[in-house]
Amino acid sequence: MTRVICCRLCTATRNMGLLCSRHQQFNQADTEENAQAADIERRIEQETRAEKHIHKLLLLGTPNSFLFIKLLFQTGFDEAELKSYITVIHANVYQTIKLLYDGSKEFAQNEIDSSKYVVSVENKGIGEKLSEIGGGLDYPPLTKELAQEIEALWKDSAIQEICSHGNELQVPDCAHYFMANLQRLSDANYVPTKEDVLYARVRTTGVVEIQFSPVGENKKSGEVYRLYDVGGQRNERRKWIHLFEGVTAVIFCAALSEYDQTLFEDESKNRMMETKELFDWVLQQPCFEKTSFMLFLNKFDIFEKKVLNVPLNVCEWFKDYQPVSTGKQEIEHAYEFVKKKFEELYFQSTAPDRVDRVFKIYRTTALDQKLVKKTFKLVDETLRRRNLLEAGLL
Repeated sequence: MTRVICCRLCTATRNMGLLCSRHQQFNQADTEENAQAADIERRIEQETRAEKHIHKLLLLGTPNSFLFIKLLFQTGFDEAELKSYITVIHANVYQTIKLLYDGSKEFAQNEIDSSKYVVSVENKGIGEKLSEIGGGLDYPPLTKELAQEIEALWKDSAIQEICSHGNELQVPDCAHYFMANLQRLSDANYVPTKEDVLYARVRTTGVVEIQFSPVGENKKSGEVYRLYDVGGQRNERRKWIHLFEGVTAVIFCAALSEYDQTLFEDESKNRMMETKELFDWVLQQPCFEKTSFMLFLNKFDIFEKKVLNVPLNVCEWFKDYQPVSTGKQEIEHAYEFVKKKFEELYFQSTAPDRVDRVFKIYRTTALDQKLVKKTFKLVDETLRRRNLLEAGLL
């Protein structure tokens, strides 16, 4: 009897030990689960706090604005990024010289005073060769020999004559700049400069993102700006608009110099008219009813050279423009006229309940570093002031 009782006591003791062991395991598992849950909650809270400091910006308007914005808001490009543009710049050179040579042949056949568009005999063979290269899918590296041939054709009087019809032929703004720098661009150790990259013509598609912080005294504030470029081409613009509800601001770039040019995608459509229609459409989107708008009137450096030779009223939107003076005074008058047109469009397209949203206009020249820094500071201050207003701190 005593042995039976002892056995039962031993069994009970073992069972209690097992229960305690299992209870300890359960407690340990609960502790681990609780720790994991707490860690997840902490990470979510951290991400939520971080998101509060991120202000999302949307870039719209003129194709190729992203490079300018990158220079405006960031330190620029490192050497690896600069080198990645070598093939793009060389391609721009080949495409431009082909465009000019083919244009001279077309004008020589169709214009009344055709002789001035006929390329000299010694350059005709060079023109055919370069036209073939420019029409290919893969472009060879720009060697010294090819650069010399391009320079010879560029200096031909027929090619210089055809340059005056640049707006009709879609000759890019980079033409004169790259042709003036052919020897440097063809150097075996060539590394593009920031200026080279800004002149390069790159057609972006899809969504590109950059992130940057405030400047000056605000640098340590913890604020972060995230800017999205959704593709400047016409067929890219409207398929993504609903994805950007709640952005802090829209940065809209309009190229002042494009008032006499047509779209690559549709040569019957004036670029400035397309910009006007896009700006009007964006302003009326419900998802931007409380969004700040920053309008960058870019390429002022090209505009001020062009507007004294090409009347502003060649653009349908500016048909009521009347020149009043010459030189710098006329340039300023023309600029103020364009600026006023955009201001009028903004207020015409803005519903009464949206008039309190921030709207600022900046005149910009991408290659003027002092102006770039000044503009960034103004944009930064405007965005921060808007944030303080929304938080009820002003």
